[in-house]
Amino acid sequence: MVISGFDWDEHNRGKCQKHGVSTDEIEALFLTGLVIRPDVAHSGKEERLLAIGKSQVGRWIFLAFAIRGSADEILVRPISTRYMHRREVEHYEKENSGPLDG
Repeated sequence: MVISGFDWDEHNRGKCQKHGVSTDEIEALFLTGLVIRPDVAHSGKEERLLAIGKSQVGRWIFLAFAIRGSADEILVRPISTRYMHRREVEHYEKENSGPLDG
């Protein structure tokens, strides 16, 4: 899937930045590689996805997002994001048999 861009508005921008993660950091995650999984618990009206990735300055970021658009334009709509705590990274590495290496 080729992403055309991001679907930002006042609501999701504010919700994501509330935890100190900038829109630039979120967008850059999609250039550096992400571990993406479905968010079954929160996929109601639309499919939601969960992602883990590393920022350009080396901080691990957790991101919930949806994909919106049409056949011509695929947009990522960030829903919520935050920096991960050390214990979360360690837990993820243990559950997935190896270190995160984004």
